[in-house]
Amino acid sequence: MALFQKKTNQPEPQVDFDRLPRHIAIIMDGNGRWAKKRGLPRTAGHAAGAETFRTIATYCKDIGLDYLTVYAFSTENWKRPEDEVAAIMGLLKKYLLEAIGQMERDKVKMEFFGDLSPLTPELRQLCERTREISRHYDGCQVNICLNYGGRDELMRAAKAYAQDCLEGRADPNHLTQDQFGGYLFSRGVPDPDLVIRPSGELRLSNFLLWQSAYAEFYFTDVLWPDFSKEELHRAIAAYQSRNRRFGGV
Repeated sequence: MALFQKKTNQPEPQVDFDRLPRHIAIIMDGNGRWAKKRGLPRTAGHAAGAETFRTIATYCKDIGLDYLTVYAFSTENWKRPEDEVAAIMGLLKKYLLEAIGQMERDKVKMEFFGDLSPLTPELRQLCERTREISRHYDGCQVNICLNYGGRDELMRAAKAYAQDCLEGRADPNHLTQDQFGGYLFSRGVPDPDLVIRPSGELRLSNFLLWQSAYAEFYFTDVLWPDFSKEELHRAIAAYQSRNRRFGGV
């Protein structure tokens, strides 16, 4: 399939900034490999990846993107070494503290998809604080998938819907896709138009399984810490070159 062919010597991408996708989702992959190639600890890769996220999120706001969703920490990532998990959580705390201080200036909204209950009380409080501030703004919304897994999300949604049926708040004979979407972490957010995965891997890795049903995919060998505005342009240009038929002709 042409979707999975890796291209080399690509020309400079031509992006029509009047036809941007409304919602871009990114699997921020390759931090560990980036660090290993440089003889650095994996934690250094996560620090570099955090700076790339900051750059790309700011740029998405600047060009007028409505939604950016990033895969920051999956339900499976708890299996990683304890010091690596601690480093990732430390970077998250640092980012949220800085974001809270700059949200009034930047007017970037933030939301979190995932089960935040395993996080420390301090981190949960910071997440809730950013949510509270975000309610006052319009504009680009950055969704951070934190302790998130697509299958976990669907299981939680199914259980919540079943409970509503048992208690008479929902009718099992009249369930629509839109209604079921209201039980997901992403409720109220349009599905992603474009899903980007750096690092050369060609899989979703349990990311936005329901929401990505009709998304366009862009894969690149570039590791996430090296992901640039130019690489984002390539992804958007590839998206704009495709004919989205949604099952039609």
